[in-house]
Amino acid sequence: MSNTQEFIQLENLADIVMGQSPESTSCNADENGLPFLQGCAEFGRQSPFTEVYCFPPLRVSKPDSILISVRAPVGKLNWGEQSYCIGRGLGTIKAKPNLSDTRFLSYSIEQNVSFLHRRSQGSTFLAVGANDIKIFPIPAFSYAKQEKIARILQTIDQAIEKTEALIEKYQHIKAGLMHDLFTRGIGADGKLRPPREQATELYQQTPVGWIPKEWEPLKLKDILKSSGGYLQTGPFGSQLHSHEYTHEGVPVVMPQDINDGIIDEVHIARILERRAQSLLKHRLKIGDIIIARRGELSRAAAIADIEQGWVCGTGCFLLRLGGSNLDARFFSLVYRHPMVQRQVEGLAVGSTMPSLNNEIMGKLIFPYMSKTEQTAIADKVKLSEARITTLQSELVKLRNQKSGLVHALLTGKVLVKVDESEQEPT
Repeated sequence: MSNTQEFIQLENLADIVMGQSPESTSCNADENGLPFLQGCAEFGRQSPFTEVYCFPPLRVSKPDSILISVRAPVGKLNWGEQSYCIGRGLGTIKAKPNLSDTRFLSYSIEQNVSFLHRRSQGSTFLAVGANDIKIFPIPAFSYAKQEKIARILQTIDQAIEKTEALIEKYQHIKAGLMHDLFTRGIGADGKLRPPREQATELYQQTPVGWIPKEWEPLKLKDILKSSGGYLQTGPFGSQLHSHEYTHEGVPVVMPQDINDGIIDEVHIARILERRAQSLLKHRLKIGDIIIARRGELSRAAAIADIEQGWVCGTGCFLLRLGGSNLDARFFSLVYRHPMVQRQVEGLAVGSTMPSLNNEIMGKLIFPYMSKTEQTAIADKVKLSEARITTLQSELVKLRNQKSGLVHALLTGKVLVKVDESEQEPT
């Protein structure tokens, strides 16, 4: 293959149909006509889903076609395994028989979707037109090689889809486990207590709902008072300015860095060590909990070894539990649980961006039980999360592997041989 990559415009390889919105009177929920897709809001992990139908349909996608979003977000793809009525937010692409492979075209568009991003325009929202789709550059390969490339990439796509399905399965399992753990707890035998429906005498009605009788509903301010702990806000703007942030140094944890109980370092701000020393009371210790006090208020994470010495940033609370009868992991979990988050939603102030203050936080009611049970609950959740974390790491590896393979195959860096009789030109 020559060093210069050759391309063919998409319109020469595929039939392209742009969507058109039908009259509202044509739409129904009675499965009359074809499933209707207005835009990419109905896109699923691989293929779309919709409960709206249209009769008569105006613009129709053929089975086994590419569905592409032509309005913000431009270039998002799904696979149309059946015919759909498509609205003006979508276009559909299907390879011409014996000339091109539709799956290959999908990979080519996905790999070079920035071509459409550069051409998108609009004052209200970004969009591309039919001509932008028609002139999309597709790498020039024979039909047989397109099929071979598509088969290779579908193999890794299947592995990705299987891993995504497993993650979804274990997330559902975790959600069910969390519900049981925070309503039934773990008895002295190390097992979940019987459900309330089977053993009413084991439970009590409280302001946070039905909980085991061994548990006590306590306000956070009372828990902290008895344990010697405290809650404090991160440094305000006058104490730490954005111009002091650097690319290296001590991480400063902001609300956006806290996701699903984990602190993400990818985009975290940092300050110099000498500056961090001047913010000593805001530096995190093992066993602390950092909580978002504005924006998405369910963000919270227990501080582990790796985060010790980091700084609680603006927009966060530092919760230092104190005492030896409290498990930070448990309190981080229960804070994110609906029994506490329902209270947060009811007490938060601010219409544009909800926020919390020390007084509100002190009013929150937590279930309180023995340290042994707190730890047992936290351990079971950690085990469940470990399965998900392992799968998520595997998913990242597969996606990176796919990205590199797509690039190598579509640029010709990896030569594709269709059969023994065909030799790649040099």
